[in-house]
Amino acid sequence: MLCLTILSVAFAALALVPSISDALKDGDCEVCVSFLGRLYQSLQDDKVKFNSTNIEKALVETCKDAKGKENRFCYYIGGTSDAATKILNEISKPLSYHTPVDKICEKLKKKDSQICELKYDKQLDLSTVDLKKLKVKDLKKILEVWEESCKGCVEKSDFIRKIDELMPKYAPNAAKARREL
Repeated sequence: MLCLTILSVAFAALALVPSISDALKDGDCEVCVSFLGRLYQSLQDDKVKFNSTNIEKALVETCKDAKGKENRFCYYIGGTSDAATKILNEISKPLSYHTPVDKICEKLKKKDSQICELKYDKQLDLSTVDLKKLKVKDLKKILEVWEESCKGCVEKSDFIRKIDELMPKYAPNAAKARREL
């Protein structure tokens, strides 16, 4: 009977220890860690008093300007006006205690696994990439990042022409490097 009691106490203790699989692996929660890291740094730089209310206000304000994957992250945590759920307190409270952002993201992953599935799009080196070898989807994404559209573009060559036309405005160094090639 004593052995069973000792075993049950040992198993209970092991259940309280976080498992290795709970820890974030390299590249996990990329958007979460990056977004919250920048938020934390800006709060420190602005010498904001670290309490839940101030952090939540700053989080919602930051989410207003978020685009792409970061906007999706804000939607998942309830930082956007159209979000279905709000788990902002799961961020603001631990941040007020200066909990590392990767630990906060670990806990968010348990609440909603989609949060950690967000990854930033790979950045293309426009100075060396052969636009003709890219898919139309990737060409459209370049224009989308620049917040431009290509009205009347039907062929791949139309998108390439539009990117070449806009490159000096949005990527002047890449445009200069392409001219030198």
